[in-house]
Amino acid sequence: MTDASAPTHPAQALSAIRAAAQRLEPHIVRTPTVISHSLGAVVGRRVHLKLETLQRTGSFKVRGALNRVLTLSDAERARGIVAASAGNHAQGVALAGALTGCRAVIVMPKDTPVVKVDRTRSHGAEVVLAGVNYEEAYATARTLCDEQGLVMVHPFDDLEVIHGQGTIGLEILADLPDVDTIVVPTGGGGMVAGIALAVKALKPSVRIVGVQAEGANPMTRSFAAGEPVEVERPTTIADGIRVGRVGLNTWPLVRDLVDDMVSVSESEITEAIVRGIEEVKVVTEGAGAAGVAALLAGRIGAGDVVCSLMCGGNIDLNLIARVIERGLTKAGRYHAMRLRTRDVPGRLRAMAEVLAEHGANIVDISHFRAGWRIPVGSVEIEVLIETRGAGEGRAIELELTERGFEPLVTGT
Repeated sequence: MTDASAPTHPAQALSAIRAAAQRLEPHIVRTPTVISHSLGAVVGRRVHLKLETLQRTGSFKVRGALNRVLTLSDAERARGIVAASAGNHAQGVALAGALTGCRAVIVMPKDTPVVKVDRTRSHGAEVVLAGVNYEEAYATARTLCDEQGLVMVHPFDDLEVIHGQGTIGLEILADLPDVDTIVVPTGGGGMVAGIALAVKALKPSVRIVGVQAEGANPMTRSFAAGEPVEVERPTTIADGIRVGRVGLNTWPLVRDLVDDMVSVSESEITEAIVRGIEEVKVVTEGAGAAGVAALLAGRIGAGDVVCSLMCGGNIDLNLIARVIERGLTKAGRYHAMRLRTRDVPGRLRAMAEVLAEHGANIVDISHFRAGWRIPVGSVEIEVLIETRGAGEGRAIELELTERGFEPLVTGT
């Protein structure tokens, strides 16, 4: 169950979304919509990006959370608010509490990274660590509602949260009146439902396309089936859109207003994160890159003027390093090899000379002499190299083979 009333028609919701925009205007960032010539050249369209990565707390989530809190009565606000989240919604609700002078309690799973807990506490929220996943944390939050009279701020399945997220749609149309397709990363559906309500009321011809990760795509499956479908164990690098079920309020809105729902793979998401850093000069989390991933994968369909929403930029620094490595590997710019050669002085130098001739850089290297599978008189070398481009790794392999190095395991 949620605290929201029944979903509304776009024409009816428009006034509520405009009111939300007025409420939020003093408190949030009016994020830019920028053109990306590099992405446009790749996909053959005019591509614009709505940079909610620059929003307060680094995510769009504060829009819905703050709108929900601002629409509470004084008596409700005095009771305090509670939310369950391990990420962006936690910080959005925490900031909403700070801006309104309202007590905010955030329930986070026990294994939530310390940096996310600290960021949430930095806004003045009380953090309760409970459960091993979102569902268990949410159950604890519901218990706190009952025991302490706190008001729940749901991450997506609440009409005022949906209206708050819908303000993004107003801004996109104001910045880009000729847009014909809007691409929206989608978890439980609050943002895509809100944007669809706003945009379909003002310009019904605009296509709204929601994007989910393949391992956490209940909305995409529900859209195809015509009825709610659950994903039992949602898994994805894009934790901002990792959900297992659709919302009671968001599902009918998505079903009736969104034009298409598509899914992208983990490798496509990582490639989009890397492209965002390299070509767009924007650091985005997995969820924020999902729309660009769908564009690059050719899953968006028709549309000459496309706006893709980069909905958040809160990515763990350790994860960035792994994502960049995977992205470069997929693009053929990282190449891994395990080689066997004679155990004599100068073999490492000989290998390094080949790499230098091809302009390759050694990222990581390990040298093995002992081991049951290594013949006496031989050594094995594991090396990860950065090449000048796709296909260069294979050329290096061939030359190393000619110089007495036997490839055992290779690949990008």
